[in-house]
Amino acid sequence: MLTQRQQRQAAREFAKKWEGVGYEKGDSARFWLSLLNEVFGVDKPADYMRFEDQVMLDHTSFIDGFIPSTHVLIEQKSIDKDLRKGIRQSDGSILSPFQQAKRYSIELPYDDRPRWIVLSNFKEFHIYDMNKPQAEPEVVYLKDLEEDYYRLNFLVDEREQSIKKALEVSIKAGELVGVLYDALLKQYQNPEDSKTLQDLNVLCVRLVFCFYAEDAGLFGKHNMFHDYLAKFKDSPSSFRTSLIQLFKILDQKEDERDPYLSDDILAFPYVNGGLFAKDDIIIPRVDEEIINIILDQASAGFDWSKISPTIFGGVFESTLNPETRRSGGMHYTSIENIHKLIDPLFMDELRAEFQEALEIKTLNIKQKKLRDLQDKIASLKFLDPAAGSGNFLTETYLTLRRLENEILKELYGNQIVMGQTHNPIKVSIRQFYGIEINDFAVSVARTALWIAESQMMKETEDIINMNLDFFPLTNYANIVEGNALRLNWEDIVPKNELNYIMGNPPFVGHQYRNKSQIDDMLSVFGSSGYKKLDYVCSWFKKSADYIEDKAIHVAFVSTNSIT
Repeated sequence: MLTQRQQRQAAREFAKKWEGVGYEKGDSARFWLSLLNEVFGVDKPADYMRFEDQVMLDHTSFIDGFIPSTHVLIEQKSIDKDLRKGIRQSDGSILSPFQQAKRYSIELPYDDRPRWIVLSNFKEFHIYDMNKPQAEPEVVYLKDLEEDYYRLNFLVDEREQSIKKALEVSIKAGELVGVLYDALLKQYQNPEDSKTLQDLNVLCVRLVFCFYAEDAGLFGKHNMFHDYLAKFKDSPSSFRTSLIQLFKILDQKEDERDPYLSDDILAFPYVNGGLFAKDDIIIPRVDEEIINIILDQASAGFDWSKISPTIFGGVFESTLNPETRRSGGMHYTSIENIHKLIDPLFMDELRAEFQEALEIKTLNIKQKKLRDLQDKIASLKFLDPAAGSGNFLTETYLTLRRLENEILKELYGNQIVMGQTHNPIKVSIRQFYGIEINDFAVSVARTALWIAESQMMKETEDIINMNLDFFPLTNYANIVEGNALRLNWEDIVPKNELNYIMGNPPFVGHQYRNKSQIDDMLSVFGSSGYKKLDYVCSWFKKSADYIEDKAIHVAFVSTNSIT
């Protein structure tokens, strides 16, 4: 997928190329295929969009263009045609292009009817949202496409394309981590020891963070992590020592470091956040295989900046958590299923408020409405009491930040922010709370949220044309290690501050509960009333008790056994 900066550049070039060009019969297909490919990054636009589909009226007619995946019908006219005026049809009737398109729409099978109708004469796009059939069209001008390209985002299913790509990249990243994990494990003296496995998990989390940080530009110079360690590739003992030293440096403020260390290690930023704070983890000897995996396969050979933190958290945990490795397969809630829960719970309402703000004509009132919405989003607090690797929290954070970025786009209009020194971002990972019993999953969840935060900060930078500092980490994800059924949730987040409880608690049928799980349920339900209930019901009961007399909304992924 193209970055926002790349899209603006592509949109500018597209508008320049098509200025003053536009014959309906000869140029339509080239125009739309070029737009989809160059501006919106569709790899095979000819497979993505159809032209000249037949539609039977009292005579055979043809739909100029149709995009099945996003249900967009396109009515194309030549450059000299006024899209608001009626045009005589072959049957003698006079219809506006919109009336013509609606007539086609009615004759289509119900499932194929368009959500969007777009009229174009090569220099204007008139966009009709058929969910608002009486509304005036939104008009986008070719000459303004560099600034307004995002108003045509509905042409492509960005979420589906992005998720598919991110899944591929994240699975590949998980495979790399698995290879590295196995190579390191062989070097430990006590590979089955619980302390060994904990240390190895921490080591892998740190390495992944470094891989991501250098590819995302967080360390500064490109390939900084790789180039620092590459100097020691011929000496495994020096490689190990240098890695240990680097981890120590990443947890030291610049003024607390040994000033006589080499310049290349002192150039690394202070990370903070606790990721590198533990200095007693055992790092085993490294051999040529491990050095090759770290330098050539994971660092130089893979772009970690493209991973999805939502997906990768689950893939990472499934790769490294001994429990999930033994059970096989990946254990995470898909992005699609997360949205089935969070969209009706709160996102649909927030997006509707955003759309209402966009329709306000008076600029100062519109901007106030947008700023109020940004403040509202930044005030919400979320709890996942079965956080796992943080899928729900991470995807919710990403979704809210994307909405915040849309707000910032409207407020700043892609203009250079002159003289601004404050960070305009208000949504923070501090708004997100989680409880997870597995210590490794807690580390993964925190790291996933940091990665998500850095990705969204980059998107904000593209919008406001301002460099923002990611390090040192100042935001902390409030993810607590512990048994959610035994902890007092109000100790984690006061109920008068919380807005939403959500997640995917573990499902264990009542006949498969172990002694510890039975004891958990006894602590939640008391002496009776739980014996035939599935283990997951404990989260429902705990939530119900917690939200009593409070306006807190709760939604969990569940099975039909308890509904």
